[in-house]
Amino acid sequence: MTSMNTRFIAGGLALLITVALVSAWAGYRAAESDVQQVEAEKARQLESWQRKLSRQQEEVAHLRETVQQRIDTLTLRVGQMQGRMLRLDALGQRFIESGLVSGEEFNFDEPAAVGGPEDPLPLGESYSEPELGDMISRLERQLEDREKQLRLLDKLASWQNLDDERYVEGRPVTWGWVSSPYGYRSDPFTGKRAWHAGIDLAGRDGGDIISVAGGVVSFAGDRYGYGKLVEINHGEGLVTRYAHARSLEVKTGEVVEKGQLIARMGSTGRSTGPHVHFEVIRNGRTEDPEKYMRRARR
Repeated sequence: MTSMNTRFIAGGLALLITVALVSAWAGYRAAESDVQQVEAEKARQLESWQRKLSRQQEEVAHLRETVQQRIDTLTLRVGQMQGRMLRLDALGQRFIESGLVSGEEFNFDEPAAVGGPEDPLPLGESYSEPELGDMISRLERQLEDREKQLRLLDKLASWQNLDDERYVEGRPVTWGWVSSPYGYRSDPFTGKRAWHAGIDLAGRDGGDIISVAGGVVSFAGDRYGYGKLVEINHGEGLVTRYAHARSLEVKTGEVVEKGQLIARMGSTGRSTGPHVHFEVIRNGRTEDPEKYMRRARR
């Protein structure tokens, strides 16, 4: 083989190697470019997913906040209803204590007894938030209606209690006897016929004198002829007087209840011994206390 052929073959081999190297480099670059494109695409997809995830997280957070606000609103309404229920229970307890309703029939300390056949679908369905809100709204309206009714009943009961308190009946002493009736009699000091405007009830010195009805003390002190006197205004033109007391247990302007101790029996003023002079005055004119002492409310 001549040197020229040798050089030709060497040149061809060199060319082939060069072409192979260039092809390999080109392939590597192409592969690298593809990898970069794939990585870039992955990066773009990842960034897109992250943005979507961030939006979803924001939406979830907003939804949670909205749901929590609704729950807080429903919880507040339920709390207000519980407070109103406590007031209704207190009113009911007052009705029991006042005797308007029977404690055996109504027990406000226990939940209402309920029942019914078993649901054929044991799991049932839960209430949705709008349905629960509507149910609470209906309960609130029912509570408001019941509150109005109970307030009216309470007001009527208060009026009845006040009327009962102001109703003049019974004796002004816990122990004693009638020593001088209402009307004309012989005056114990002069012996002459004289008008007696009340009833005298004799008893032991220091015995209890009690109010025959609730009212306001319009006078408590010494008055000529009466000695130590308590006068009580019961409203609607009705006044009672309790005279000749040894001591007074109330003051002018004081509010007294039926059966309350107001004085101690004595013999002050124009008196011959321990007793209480009891008067009933309606619209400025005396009436016979005997009918008030004996009458029974129907």
